[in-house]
Amino acid sequence: MDDRQRYDRATADLDPPFAILDLDALRSNGAAMARRAKGKPIRVASKSIRCRAVLRRVLDMDGYAGVMAFTLPEALWLAREGFSDILVAYPTASAPALAELAGDARAAREITIMADCSEHLDAIDAAVDRVPSRHEIRICLDIDAGFTALAGKVRAGVLRSPVRRPDQAVELAAEMAKRPGFRLVGLMAYEAQIAGVGDRVPGPYGQVIRWMQARSQRELTIRRGRIAGAVRQITDLEFVNGGGTGSVEKTTREKAITEIAAGSGFYHPRLFDFYRSVTGSPAALFALPVVRRPVPGVVTVLGGGYHASGSPGASRLPQPYLPAGLRYDSREGAGEVQTPLIGQAAHDLRVGDRVWFRHAKAGELCERFDALHLVEGDRVVETVPTYRGEGKTFL
Repeated sequence: MDDRQRYDRATADLDPPFAILDLDALRSNGAAMARRAKGKPIRVASKSIRCRAVLRRVLDMDGYAGVMAFTLPEALWLAREGFSDILVAYPTASAPALAELAGDARAAREITIMADCSEHLDAIDAAVDRVPSRHEIRICLDIDAGFTALAGKVRAGVLRSPVRRPDQAVELAAEMAKRPGFRLVGLMAYEAQIAGVGDRVPGPYGQVIRWMQARSQRELTIRRGRIAGAVRQITDLEFVNGGGTGSVEKTTREKAITEIAAGSGFYHPRLFDFYRSVTGSPAALFALPVVRRPVPGVVTVLGGGYHASGSPGASRLPQPYLPAGLRYDSREGAGEVQTPLIGQAAHDLRVGDRVWFRHAKAGELCERFDALHLVEGDRVVETVPTYRGEGKTFL
C-alpha cells in the first residue's frame, strides 16, 4: 500500500480540508536530527510545531531538551501548561506579558527572554516598574551570525542583532550584570544563511551558496567561540545556542555551542528537500478535495493559497504532493478559495477525490488548521488541536 492509499484509508471518514501528521515519519525524522547532533541536546523550535500535544511528543524523544518559543505570550502559556526551560527566540515589546513574567515566580524561573541592546532592558524595566515583588528576569544575548564580505558590502543572513563583535557583547553583558533585576544566562547566534538556505541547488548559483556557507561556517566558528569566551569572563553561561534544522551537523562541531535549535525537520516541509545534509520523510500534510474538472487534464481543488513567509516566489507555495504529477497553472498559482492543478495525474482524478499537499514551511501549516489528525499506518490514532484549535494566535 503506497502513502496515498494509506492516507486516504486512514482519513476516509474525514471531510477535507484537513491536516494530518504521520507519526512514523515524525519519529524517524526526529531520530535522524538527534543523530546529526552527535550528543548535543536539541532545543525544539515551537514555531515549527505549533501544537502542544506534538511538542510534548517530540520533547519525549531522546536528544531533545527545552523549548524555543517565538513570542513571550506563547512562552507564558506553555509555562502555565507545564512546559519548562523555555527560551523566547525574539525580543518582546509587550508590556503586559513582561509584567506577567516578572510577577510570576515559576514563569520567571522557566522562561528566558531575548535582548540585544540597552533599549530592550529599558523597555523591560518600564513594563515591570509597578510589579510588586518583581522576580529576576533571565536574559539571553542575541548575536549577529550573518556573513559579510568585501568590507561589509556583501552580506548573507538575516538582519537581527546589532551585536557582532566580542567587545560589543562584553559591553552589553557588563551592563546586564550591573543592572538589578536581570541575569544573563545564555547566548544565541542563528546562522540563517547556513541553516535556512538549501545547498542542494544545481549550477553556478549552487556553487556560490556552498562557497558562501563554507566561508561563513569557518568565520562564525571562530567569532562565536571568541564571543562566548569573552562573555564567560563576565558571567557564567548556562547555554550557547546556535544552528537550525539545516545546519545541525555543522553547528554541533563548534566547541562553544552547548545546544542546537531545530524544529522544521520533524515535519520535513518542502523547503528541506533542497538541503544535502537533511534527510527525512514528509510528515505533515494537508488534504484538499477536488471540486471541479473545468477541462480535460485540469482539476480544481478547494482552497490552497497557503503561502509561506519569506521572500515571495514559487518556493513559498505548497507542493501538490500526492498523487504525483500535478502542478500549478502559471497564471493562477495557489488560490484563496480554489486552485486549479494540471498534469498527467489530473486526468484520473474525479470530483470528491483528495489531493495531498506539503506546506513549504513547517509550523505555518498549523495556522490554517485547527487540528492535526495523527496517523499510524492506515489509521488515525488521535486528533489533537493546533495552537489555532486552542484559540491561540500569537502572531
